[in-house]
Amino acid sequence: MSNVPIQTTDRTNGAVAPTDERIPLKLIGAIVAVGSLAFIGILTETVMTVLFPELMREFDVDMATVQWITTIYLLAVAATMPVSSFLKRRFPLKAIFLAALALAIVGSLIMIVASAFPMLIVARVIQGIGSGIATPLMMNIILEQSPRSKIGRLMGVGSLVITVAPAIGPTVGGAVTSVLPWRAIFVAAVPLMLIAMVIGLKCIEQKAPTEAAYLDPIQLLSIVLALCGLVLALNQAGVAVSAAMAGTPATRSAVIAVVSLIVGLGSLVLFALSSRKAFSPLLRLGILRDRVVLLHLVEYTILPIVSIGFGYVITNVAQLSLGTSAFLAGSLVLPGALVGAVCSPLGGWLYDRFGAVRPILIPLGIAILGPALLLVFSMRLTPAMLAGFYFIFGFFFALGNPNVMTSALSSIPRQFAPDGNAIFNTCLQFGGAAGTALFSTILAVAQAGHGEEGSAEFMHATAVGGMWTFAVMVVICVAGWACLAAAFRIRSHRAA
Repeated sequence: MSNVPIQTTDRTNGAVAPTDERIPLKLIGAIVAVGSLAFIGILTETVMTVLFPELMREFDVDMATVQWITTIYLLAVAATMPVSSFLKRRFPLKAIFLAALALAIVGSLIMIVASAFPMLIVARVIQGIGSGIATPLMMNIILEQSPRSKIGRLMGVGSLVITVAPAIGPTVGGAVTSVLPWRAIFVAAVPLMLIAMVIGLKCIEQKAPTEAAYLDPIQLLSIVLALCGLVLALNQAGVAVSAAMAGTPATRSAVIAVVSLIVGLGSLVLFALSSRKAFSPLLRLGILRDRVVLLHLVEYTILPIVSIGFGYVITNVAQLSLGTSAFLAGSLVLPGALVGAVCSPLGGWLYDRFGAVRPILIPLGIAILGPALLLVFSMRLTPAMLAGFYFIFGFFFALGNPNVMTSALSSIPRQFAPDGNAIFNTCLQFGGAAGTALFSTILAVAQAGHGEEGSAEFMHATAVGGMWTFAVMVVICVAGWACLAAAFRIRSHRAA
C-alpha cells in the first residue's frame, strides 16, 4: 500500500473524508523509540522536584541551591530545541537519535554515581540537551512520514508524551522514593533507553535527503542567550519575590533576574534581526508573519503554564493546605494525567475526521471548567475535589490541545514544518517553566508572614494562595481559547 495521500483534504474547518491509508509499522516503531526517549527525559524533569528534600539532606545544600537541578535542566532544553530544525536538515535521523540517546544514558549514569552536587548539575545539563534533541525529533518524524489522513492521531500520540510525562512525574517520584533510593529512577531508565535504541535502529528511516545547512554562530549564540536569559529571569524573579515575602535577602536573585531579562530580550531582538538577513536562518521566523500561526503559537505558549503548573499547584495545596502525605498529593494528579494517554490520540482522530475547529475549541472550552470549579470551591476543597476538578481539565485539555500545533502547521508549507516544530516545542518548554515560577511565587506571597508550616494559619494562607492561583489559571485558559477562536475566524474568512 502506498503511503502517498490519495486525496486532498481540508482539515481546517470541515470534516475529512476517510481514506484507506495505513500507518507503516516502521513508523510506529520509530515513534515508540524516539517517544520513549523523550518521555523519559521529560518525566525526570518533574520527578526531580519531589526529590528536593532528600537531595538537600544528602548533599547538604539549601532550597535555593537545589532548585538549580530543575532550572539548569530547563535551560539546557530551551537552548537545544531551536537547533532541532538545523539538525533535521543537516544530519540523518538515526545519527540525531543516537546522539540524543548517548546524552541521555551518560547523564543517567552520572546521576547514579554522583557523589557531589556539581556532578548532578553536569548530569542534568547533559540530560537536558538530550531531551531537547529527542522531543522535536519525534515530532519531525511524525510530520514528515505520517500519512496525511492519519497525522492528527499520530501527533496526538506524540503530544501525549509531552503532556503526560510531566503530569505523572510527582506520582512516580513519590512512589519510587517511598520504597527505593532516588537513584533507582535513573537505574531503571538505562535499560529502557537501550531497548529504545534497538527499536530505533531497526525502524527509523530516512525519507528526505539531508542538506548542506549552515549554522550561523551569531544566531546560535543569540537564541541560546535569549532563551536561557528569559527562563533564568522567570526562575530568579520567583525566588526573589518568595525570599522578599519571607523576610530573607532577595537582592542577589533580583539582580540576576533583571540582568537575565535584559540579556534575554536583547539577544532575542538580535536573533530576529540576524535571521531576517541570513541566507540560511537557524529558524525561519517568517512563518510567524501569518496571524493564524502566531495566534496558535500564543495559545501553545500560555496553556502549558496551566497544564504543567497544575502538577506543582495540586501537590503543594494538598500537602500544605489539606495536610495530605506527599504520596497522596502526588497521586491526585494521576487520574487526570493518565486520561491524557487515551485522549491525545482520540483528539487526533477527531481532528482527522472533523477538521480543526470543533475538536479544538469545544474541549478546550470545557477544560476551563476545571480551574473555574477549583476557584469556586478553593476555600473548602477536599483531596477528592482536587483530583476530580483536575480530571475535568486534564481530560478535555488532552483532547483538544495536542491538535493546536497540527492545526498551525497545516497553514505553512511542509518544508517549513521543522521550523514550526522547533518554535512550538521551544515555546511549550518556556510556558512550562513560566508556570512553575509563576504559581510558586503566588503561593509564596500568600504564605508569607502566616506562621510555620503545618499551623492552621499557614494552611489557610495556602488555601488563599490556591484561590489566587486558580483565578490566574482561568484567565490564562480564557485568553488561550480566545486566541484560537480568532485564528479560526481569520482562516474561515480567507477560505471564503
